[in-house]
Amino acid sequence: MSRYGKGPRFPMGKPVITPQAQAALDATGIEGVLLLARHIHGDWGDLTAEDLAANELALLTGKRLLSSYDLPGGGRVWIITEADRSVTTILLPDDY
Repeated sequence: MSRYGKGPRFPMGKPVITPQAQAALDATGIEGVLLLARHIHGDWGDLTAEDLAANELALLTGKRLLSSYDLPGGGRVWIITEADRSVTTILLPDDY
């Protein structure tokens, strides 16, 4: 059993990352794959109660999923899995 539960809660499709998000992760020493693991196991990161509830509903209704992770020293990255689960993107909020 993983630290996040029994396994992925949904298929992530193809993982992609924007150049800006890759640079931000490189600058902080964080591996994108670790954030992807948190995301697909339902650890949505630093979200409001409303956004957390929206993700739980999206799992049931097949909608888009969003995670947000604060970075050391400021800034944050988002991870978005599309509604059809074909692609999961790591990006900065400014990339959206």
